Amino acid sequence: MNRRVRRKTLQAKGNVTEAVTKGPVNEVEAVVCLAKEEREVDWSSLPDDTVVALFSLLNYRDRASLASVCRTWRFLGSLSCLWTSLDIRAHNLDSTTASSLAKRCSKLRSIRFRGASAGNVVINLEAKELREMNADGCRDLTDASLSMLAARHQRLESLQLGPDFCEKITSDAIRVVALCCPRLKRLRLSGLRDVDGVAIGALVEHCRDLSELGFFDCMNVDETALGNAASLRFLSVAGSRNIKWTAASQLWVSLPNLVALDVSRTDVTPDAAFRLLFSESLKVLCALNCGSLDAGVFLAYNSKTKVLLARFTDIVKGIATLSQDSHSAPNLSGMKRINHYNNTSNNNSKISNVRNSRIGDNKSSEVKEWLEWVLSHALLRIAESSTPGLDSFWLKQGTPILLNLLGSLQEDVQERAATALATFVVIDDETATVDPARAEAVMHGGGIGFLLDLAKSRREGVQSEAAKAIANLSVNADVAKAVAMEGGISILAALARSPNRWVAEEAAGGLWNLSVGEEHKGAIAEAGGIRALVDLVFKWPSGGEGVLQERAAGALANLAADDKCSMEVAMAGGVHALVMLARFNKHEGVQEQAARALANLAAHGDSNGNNAAVGQEVGALEALVHLTGSHHEGVRQEAAGALWNLSFDDRNREAIAEAGGVEALVTLAQNCGNASQGLQERAAGALWGLSVSEANSIAIGQGGGVSPLIALARSDVEDVHETAAGALWNLAFNAGNAWRIVEEGGVPALVHLCSSSGSKMARFMAALALAYMFDGRMDEAGMQCDSAPKTGSLEAARRMAMRHIEAFVQTFSDQQCLSVAATSWAPAALAQVAEAARIHEAGHLRCSLALQWS
Repeated sequence: MNRRVRRKTLQAKGNVTEAVTKGPVNEVEAVVCLAKEEREVDWSSLPDDTVVALFSLLNYRDRASLASVCRTWRFLGSLSCLWTSLDIRAHNLDSTTASSLAKRCSKLRSIRFRGASAGNVVINLEAKELREMNADGCRDLTDASLSMLAARHQRLESLQLGPDFCEKITSDAIRVVALCCPRLKRLRLSGLRDVDGVAIGALVEHCRDLSELGFFDCMNVDETALGNAASLRFLSVAGSRNIKWTAASQLWVSLPNLVALDVSRTDVTPDAAFRLLFSESLKVLCALNCGSLDAGVFLAYNSKTKVLLARFTDIVKGIATLSQDSHSAPNLSGMKRINHYNNTSNNNSKISNVRNSRIGDNKSSEVKEWLEWVLSHALLRIAESSTPGLDSFWLKQGTPILLNLLGSLQEDVQERAATALATFVVIDDETATVDPARAEAVMHGGGIGFLLDLAKSRREGVQSEAAKAIANLSVNADVAKAVAMEGGISILAALARSPNRWVAEEAAGGLWNLSVGEEHKGAIAEAGGIRALVDLVFKWPSGGEGVLQERAAGALANLAADDKCSMEVAMAGGVHALVMLARFNKHEGVQEQAARALANLAAHGDSNGNNAAVGQEVGALEALVHLTGSHHEGVRQEAAGALWNLSFDDRNREAIAEAGGVEALVTLAQNCGNASQGLQERAAGALWGLSVSEANSIAIGQGGGVSPLIALARSDVEDVHETAAGALWNLAFNAGNAWRIVEEGGVPALVHLCSSSGSKMARFMAALALAYMFDGRMDEAGMQCDSAPKTGSLEAARRMAMRHIEAFVQTFSDQQCLSVAATSWAPAALAQVAEAARIHEAGHLRCSLALQWS
């Protein structure tokens, strides 16, 4: 929503709630706007407890921003009761910043961070009361760093590192954790090479309250030592290898408190799984995507008190049955909202049944939380693996489960469920292809509404993953319409203004995909999306591997294809932003999209001033000329296309030549013989555009541009040989170039086009080129040219050209129609003759200025 409309909404009395709901996701902006518009409210007079309550609804970044308004708010915003949890995954904190936050973190209980460097900074927070630590992206986290984290936070009750593999963590660090954190109740680690018996033994000995243990995707886990962990209620070894299942099943079945076990994505044997299900305490065995079980070898198992969750079982029904019969099963509670895209189906009724089940006690609540967690983790891993043959599973079971998990009360479960939805719909990431059946299954299951609700959350991690899922699903045209109808465009535009880089990045991706179709461009502009995208480029012109910049530039490129939107892009400062990316960003994807956006902006030269504006932007033409020499074909193609469009402007045409454009484009044409058709067309088109100037035409001929254009004129692709014929036509007006065309064998190529091309324009321009070449202009020049063709060969070429020109002209006339028109002079007959001879595209021809003046 743009600023003018939002102000109007805020001014409406009695509608403050609606204003905040429809406004931007950034709560600070909403509050500040209210403060500006509602002058009668004295914000400084609010009671302290009210301000603290308001602060508690904000994320910590917005809370810190509001704390700078006045001394009172600064004091209230620093109260430790507001800083019980912290998510710094999107920030690169240094030790100085961490030290400044330390005063507020005396009661910090939960923290989430990303990367080993952030782990080192967390130590400086001095959060001695910390109970929960959750980290991802920890491939470089070492034993020393983890040991220090454990030593500084001895009251930890939950430690989770993953889902990225912790390849540098060894059993030595696990032993230190056990010694330093005796209150530990939950430990989840991913991707360790080896978890030995000594480490597990230390956990059993020192962490007497340890109830949950998870070793995910580990190379080796000592199954014998796990058999001694009598306090365990929940155990997961999903994805781990080299487990001796016979021994494991014999030992684990005796664990007295084990309620739930996850062996998903392992090679667990049918006998071992069957034995584990006979454990007296075990209620749930999760065995998703286990090859030996899914093969149908597993002995049929039927129990009313225990549930086996596997690809070949009805998972949703099993969960519901467990909940009803034992009061210890999870309730995967979904969000309550009206589903406008819900086809009443068996799957949807299953979703409803699971949502409506009830939880009996605290123990069943723990089972619910654990099962939500392992299901979200397992489904994400399965989606990432792109295992073939799972279409039926995803449509019948995977999608309903993921949609239910979006309603979990656990933030990381919501994030993983959204990420899994974003992942499993993608068939080919390179070509941005999604599976239509899977995407529509999400839509018909109410997934679009659920994801948009999550995108409006104040939790930035959830926002980011929800926006990613919306972006990927929106590749499907039907889903894109559903996103637009449910208000998704305004939500994404607001998220694109987020101060969180990851949120803004995913929102930009969503706007990029939605802007592909013409029907959504206007809505994106109306929602303030264009301004938000341009601001993203200025805010983050580099870094992050170029993903954010590529998505923002790609969205702007799509929007710039629309005449009205292209003007808004320019008015928002888009020309400068895109040129800045083309000049200074080193990522090829960013360069390609920036060049494409500039090409689209310059394509509206007849209706607005963007073409001239791009050419006048400092460094724009030089940057595009430089990009024609890129090693990346897509970059070369889009840069050539931009130069082609810009050459429509007289000043740009000469400026491109001054920037070395003639030489660069001739080199590009010489080297694109085996390139894509798009690159060949744009290379020839750019030379065609430059050749309108006689000086450029001569430079192209002298620089070796004739030969590659003749080669492109021989292409079987109409768009390619049509643009090449246009360039040769302009070049042919110069006598020296005409000689070169003859010498390089251009006459047979033009004759072939004139007589056989499926493009009427190509035939017309080939005929014009031949006509100008042999109108006598070469005769006088030939007397002064040592390398001129011999008279005999030139005369033969002339006769061949004239014969095909005559044949070409005759194709536009029907003798019978001409006779009727000549006899009757009837308007209808004359109109028929004129229409047959008309070439509609000829009105857009770009001929040499010398031709125009002659």
